[in-house]
Amino acid sequence: MKTNALTPGLSIWLDALRVWATIIVVLSHVAYPRFTRGDYICMRELNLGSDSVVVFFVISGFVIAYAASRDGTLASYAFNRLTRLLSVLLPALLLTYVFDQWGQRIGPEAYTSFYNPMPVGEFLLRGLTMSNEWGAFERIRLGTNGPLWSLSYEGAFYVLFAIAFFMSGARRLALLCVGAWLIGPRILLLMPAWLMGVRIWNWFAAGGAGRVSDRTARLCAWGGPLIYCAMQYFDVPRILAAHTVAAFEPQHYRMVLAFSDEFIWNALIGVLTSMHIMGMARLLRSYDGQHPRIRWWAGASFSIYVTHYPALHLIDAVFPAETLARDGLLVVGSLFGWGVVCTCF
Repeated sequence: MKTNALTPGLSIWLDALRVWATIIVVLSHVAYPRFTRGDYICMRELNLGSDSVVVFFVISGFVIAYAASRDGTLASYAFNRLTRLLSVLLPALLLTYVFDQWGQRIGPEAYTSFYNPMPVGEFLLRGLTMSNEWGAFERIRLGTNGPLWSLSYEGAFYVLFAIAFFMSGARRLALLCVGAWLIGPRILLLMPAWLMGVRIWNWFAAGGAGRVSDRTARLCAWGGPLIYCAMQYFDVPRILAAHTVAAFEPQHYRMVLAFSDEFIWNALIGVLTSMHIMGMARLLRSYDGQHPRIRWWAGASFSIYVTHYPALHLIDAVFPAETLARDGLLVVGSLFGWGVVCTCF
């Protein structure tokens, strides 16, 4: 029997995962040698930031499937998704533009790479439509805000899911084909992880958590993270990347695939994340604890994600001397730069 109820225990755990993934993304970006001399390069070598984005995708698929079942209509779904996204994205884009302009005047040497200057109109148009990575258009970096690539993917997933969920017949098929063409194959390569989240919601809504034994749930909950660590230890991402290189020769696979260059590894992360969430859904089925701090950080995680990278560049421009104190400032400033968004807008 289906239910639209999301248990408090699973809800708080998803929030905790989202907070953890956000912090890992921020720290992985702080670890770039251009910011911190390469002292924390292990985070870059393990590519933990990109892996955390895939965790976001699985959680997003789950939450959006839950929201669609609650919204009930395409109009309600579209309104709720757009207002949620744009209420944070518009201020974040304006903040990015302002930070980039300030930073270039203060310390232009911090903007010699990983920055793409562009007219403010085009900047806002491509950012607000979340089309900066869509295959039918030229790929473009929005100023210094490179992490917004994942929002382009998310927006595409939302659109395709809405077509599949709310429409039917020939119209659904035609719109899915047009949508897939506009979005392009690169984005579609990472959609399996997002769809795994959708599948978990359908399983959960159908009472799947109640049919899993506690022993199996513990195996899934612990097995997902432990298998991930084992795969990292045995260098599975590098092995898979080597196969991808061979498949795309003589072209450079990263030039072709861009942010989808580890699509096989990302699909495996999606499976392991799904295992973990399914196990926790069972283990936390009766948990009703209140964790306001986790809720607060989860509510801020989206804002942190879309503002931390331009904040890093601005701090780099204002404080060019590379010291341990600046390392701490980079972490704190990138985590709380979103506060400017909340204050100003």
